[in-house]
Amino acid sequence: MIANGSEENLVESLLSKLKLKEKFQLLTGYFFFQTHTVPRLGIRTFKTTDGPLGISQHSSFLRKNTYFPAGMNLAAAWNRELAYECGEAIGKEARAIGRLCVLGPGINIGRTPFNGRTYEYYGEDPYLTKEMSIPFVKGVQSQRIAACPKHYVANNQETKRYTVSVEVDERTLHEIYLRAFKETVEEADPWTIMSSYNLVNSEYVHESSKLLKEILMEKWRFSGFVMTDWWATAEGDSNNKEPSHSPPEIAIKAGLSLEMPKGHLYEQKRLEEANRNKKFTEKDIDNLIRRILLVYVKVGMFENNKSLPKGERNTKKHQNLARKMSEEGIVLLKNQNNILPLDIDKIKQIACLGPNANKKFGKFLYGGAAAVSPPYEITALKGLKEKCKGKIQITENPSDSDYVLLFMGLNHDSPKKLISDETIEEGIEFGNESEKMDRRELRLSESQIKLINETVGINPNTIVVLINGSPVAMDGWMENIPAVLETWYPGMEGGRAIANVLFGDVNPSGKLPMTFPKKIEDCPAHKSERTFPGVDLKVYYEEGIYVGYKHYDKENIEPLFPFGFGLSYTMFKFEEVKNTDNKIKAIDETIEINVKITNVGSRAGGEVIQVYSEDVKSSVDRPKRELVGFEKVFLEPNETKIVPIEIKGKDLAFYDVSSRDWKLEKGDFILHIGSSSRDFHLKEKITVIS
Repeated sequence: MIANGSEENLVESLLSKLKLKEKFQLLTGYFFFQTHTVPRLGIRTFKTTDGPLGISQHSSFLRKNTYFPAGMNLAAAWNRELAYECGEAIGKEARAIGRLCVLGPGINIGRTPFNGRTYEYYGEDPYLTKEMSIPFVKGVQSQRIAACPKHYVANNQETKRYTVSVEVDERTLHEIYLRAFKETVEEADPWTIMSSYNLVNSEYVHESSKLLKEILMEKWRFSGFVMTDWWATAEGDSNNKEPSHSPPEIAIKAGLSLEMPKGHLYEQKRLEEANRNKKFTEKDIDNLIRRILLVYVKVGMFENNKSLPKGERNTKKHQNLARKMSEEGIVLLKNQNNILPLDIDKIKQIACLGPNANKKFGKFLYGGAAAVSPPYEITALKGLKEKCKGKIQITENPSDSDYVLLFMGLNHDSPKKLISDETIEEGIEFGNESEKMDRRELRLSESQIKLINETVGINPNTIVVLINGSPVAMDGWMENIPAVLETWYPGMEGGRAIANVLFGDVNPSGKLPMTFPKKIEDCPAHKSERTFPGVDLKVYYEEGIYVGYKHYDKENIEPLFPFGFGLSYTMFKFEEVKNTDNKIKAIDETIEINVKITNVGSRAGGEVIQVYSEDVKSSVDRPKRELVGFEKVFLEPNETKIVPIEIKGKDLAFYDVSSRDWKLEKGDFILHIGSSSRDFHLKEKITVIS
């Protein structure tokens, strides 16, 4: 790798040799996922690929690659090490196919379960989101592949995503929607950032000097470059794209370096005309190109391939990682009378039914840009048959079976009557989640609810296994079902992971990264049409900072399942909490608390110790409790561990609108320690003294 002191020298040397026309070319994409070249200077094409769930087929010359579980599954694992390993593996797969940038992770906040891309993201809480994003980005870039956190910022719905303006107050914008980006930039140093389609307070992000230059680059010291989402700079929806009506100098001065996949805003003739009219200077262009060239150096564009990390893809190691991620992210929601795990030696016959039993999710563009087509995919049915081969008969007859497994949930299919990205004809059943469309119902489809109730009426030992990427309502059927397992979109090894959890080879340790509401009206984003999906091309974030569990706590609403919830086949006892210093002096300080926990059950298992802070007395309105720390611990039966958990001063702070910065006030904080946002076992007081 080129020494740090030499990186800037190489960049400046290249910049001095570029002609103005060549600089203009480097500002736009050339062909879908590639950029322009300057062969005489050794500037090759900068190839990008969609990749939050693995390397997508549509951006890798139709190659099949390892299909990892969805972002929601990774978040449900609450495991930073897994996030790093996933990023590292995806970086290796990108390197193996000659890609230099992975368009991910997706770190938009789960404001509503209806968002068609919720499954790609890390849930409703900015702390959990950034704790997954930081190691993921570090993992990708360990392979000298640029990570590209997206979509900056407040891209929380697909409905009218190209034209809707998010109307949000400054504190909410920083505390909820910008926070994961801020922390990822400051702690992981991503080399690129993708701007979102939507407007924020009536201004396109790619034209916002406030969001790009002032906040991202000056305040957070982001040193990489900003690229647009694909076709974000053209007018209209994706079916009716027209050249941008905005003058290019606005985006240039805001800090937009790369327009993808080709020039609309930065179309060459428009740049030349604006330059002749002195709307911008060559120095303005140099500021953008300098950022691009620095990233080109970091990914090794000007080095011999022998000096770069060796890529690999579709390896057994990556496939095992995909299975492990799925296993750790599976959440046991209900387990009446300990019906799970199933005993493989005491069962003769299991019925396997449901629309997702034998469904493959790794298909070309299935669900949108995050789609990955793997070399193989183990469906739930196939995984079950592998596990039960020679021991248990698998059938479709619930009446004669010891147990019934119903594989239900959602999928990525587009409605058959999808007219455009903006319009979906009414009168069809909505049970899908995908890019370009939002869900319309929280419940499962009527046909699935009917199948559940009919089946449990025949056989009371009916277990529902959900395969989906966002919360679903369960009224009208859950009360009759003894066990419910949430498996998200589990990736190419999902069937094996599900079977391992069902039969107890793996003890479920996943925790919900989103609150499951009983009904959609309980969700703060769904107070009215103004708050979702919006009116007159504006959506109003009237709930402010009260997103997810913070809203449910404030309004004293009982959710179906709270944020952070998840059962186990064993039991854990939170015994005590101690700390060496209970005083924090500054926002950049950290203290450590130590939680003593014991597995008091009969099986080995994992628990996520969650820490939520309560500001005892604040000068501003604050949530009742906020997640500020967690650690995942695995324990054998009767094993005890003392688990250290870091609590950072900055995670106790709030965004102060008067100073336009984060503020940590003097006073006491109560740390509530437990196994979910509604289940606490210990508490500890700490004090901010300056």
